[in-house]
Amino acid sequence: MMPLRRHRLAFLSDMGWADVRARAWDAQAQACIDHWAAHRLPLVVTRQPQADSGEGRIALGLPAPLQWDRRRLAIHVPRSALAWFDEFPRAEDAASLLPRIPRAAWRTLGRQLAACHASARVYGAYGWQLLTGLPCVRESSDIDVWIGVRDAEQADAVAHHLEAFAPRHPRLDGELVFEDGTAVAWREWQAWRAGRARHLLVKRLHGASMADASFVRRHAPALEMAA
Repeated sequence: MMPLRRHRLAFLSDMGWADVRARAWDAQAQACIDHWAAHRLPLVVTRQPQADSGEGRIALGLPAPLQWDRRRLAIHVPRSALAWFDEFPRAEDAASLLPRIPRAAWRTLGRQLAACHASARVYGAYGWQLLTGLPCVRESSDIDVWIGVRDAEQADAVAHHLEAFAPRHPRLDGELVFEDGTAVAWREWQAWRAGRARHLLVKRLHGASMADASFVRRHAPALEMAA
């Protein structure tokens, strides 16, 4: 089974869904969960408790669509309830949800990221609408992407292309995810690399902290050499 990672989709087994549905939920949450179970829709891996021993319960999230008031349901299940993992839709699939003008720019961005050998996935409202077929995107919804990157050089190139799209509507948000699972907001990474920010928040499976010496050594060694 694939390892846990933030933004990874988790599909429950039949027994897993039976356990979740049998819990004490209010009527609105129950209706949403019943729909999710009936259509075998995924949940998403969220930040895990620090005390997780590898055998404990897994923290998952269900960001409900508009018809259930966009509630965010926290669901904890044992590992035995997990059937398989998958990923959010590819970023290019979100083009179908965009108006004509940003759609063309979005496709250009996709080609630029492909030229960088970067794999982009769309999560948030756009990702969930693609997954569920239910209304999730609003006028004010950001496009949230996570993009896998190997190193600082590739992260810089990706952030450069994201910045070129950023002035458009909808707003482009999201994270650069390194191979060890650490993630940073692309805007914060760009500001940090340019020297406009002294600190950088690094997100991990079990929490978040400011970039430390080990992060710099692994992902931005040029900064360590210049220090």
